[in-house]
Amino acid sequence: MGYSFDKIIDRRGSGAYMTDSLKERYGREDLIPLWIADMNFETPAPVREALEKRLAHQVYGYTGTAEHYWQTLIDWERRIHGWEIARETITFIPGIVRGIAFVLHCFTDPGDKVVVQPPVYMPFLNLPRANGRQLVYNPLIFDETAGTYRMDLENLAQVCRTEKPRLLILSNPHNPAGVVWPAEDLARLAAICQQEGVLVISDEIHADMTLGGHVHHPFPTVSETAATVSVTFAAPSKTFNIPGIVSSFCVVPNPEIRLKFYGFLEANELNATMFLSTVATEAAFTQCDDWRREMLSYVQENVEYVCHFIETRIPGIRAVRPQASFLIWLDCRGLGLGHDALIDLFVNQARLALNDGEAFGPGGEGHMRMNVAAPRAVLTQALTQLEAAVKSLKN
Repeated sequence: MGYSFDKIIDRRGSGAYMTDSLKERYGREDLIPLWIADMNFETPAPVREALEKRLAHQVYGYTGTAEHYWQTLIDWERRIHGWEIARETITFIPGIVRGIAFVLHCFTDPGDKVVVQPPVYMPFLNLPRANGRQLVYNPLIFDETAGTYRMDLENLAQVCRTEKPRLLILSNPHNPAGVVWPAEDLARLAAICQQEGVLVISDEIHADMTLGGHVHHPFPTVSETAATVSVTFAAPSKTFNIPGIVSSFCVVPNPEIRLKFYGFLEANELNATMFLSTVATEAAFTQCDDWRREMLSYVQENVEYVCHFIETRIPGIRAVRPQASFLIWLDCRGLGLGHDALIDLFVNQARLALNDGEAFGPGGEGHMRMNVAAPRAVLTQALTQLEAAVKSLKN
């Protein structure tokens, strides 16, 4: 079956953050929006049809969770990642960012320290701060030879020994740079955290979107130690473009951690599924393999197209080629612009809405995050506008 990812969909007026918050966030509406991490492709037809069928029923009352929903999750992880999950280790979670907040409240107290690995997804920084926890940085290192980032595990060991954090939040695969972490690095991270009594949250929302033959390693699978020190979150939302439908789930292999965390969720009624979530998830995980395969092929072609365009036509910007997902991390420091001038270049000169790299913490300065899950014609227009804006700097 062939799918068209070249179709341009007008999302304005639908309440989409991507389009309808441009004026509030960027000060103008005449921008090509390539910022928030959802795709500008149609949600797969089997998911839409399953939702429409359920919504055709005249009653939307309280709805239980069928056992085949849980089996769908188990089958998916086994088939896609070779991860064998026991039923009792899984629960629903109403969004991964909320899930991280729940872990913070369940396992840490105000004033406790939390390790993050910047530059990294903004809520990893904002949630601990907003909840009165202290951030401890274990910055990533850019490897010029590999053209991507790697973990500084020596620094992590030192940070854990000296700062005594309670928690580490891991982006696996990494957002914004799209790194698929090697299993051996994840295993070393787990060993360090186990030795120092640090709980690991592994956010694996981009796990099903690896590119270029890269293989994702679910954190609990890299070692027995990793399984004992972790809370892992996953979801179909990025892969099948349903982030507006709350559909995340959580896996905790360690029975002691699971008893405490799942007990917290149940006591506060935070783990009850939502009936449209289960409908969408089951359709996505059982009927959309062809769509996923073709989408990833199209995204891979977009990545290559954008990286080649920037390399050959926009001097001063370097694209970090992602190993997973549809986000490209742009190093714009070669333009020699300060923060405000860089934002002005993208927003007011190029008429583009991207994510400001400073929001991703130390190491994000001078960078921008670009969402390339869009029709190629849209990317061509965006890159052409950026090329013209950069050329105007020299005039």
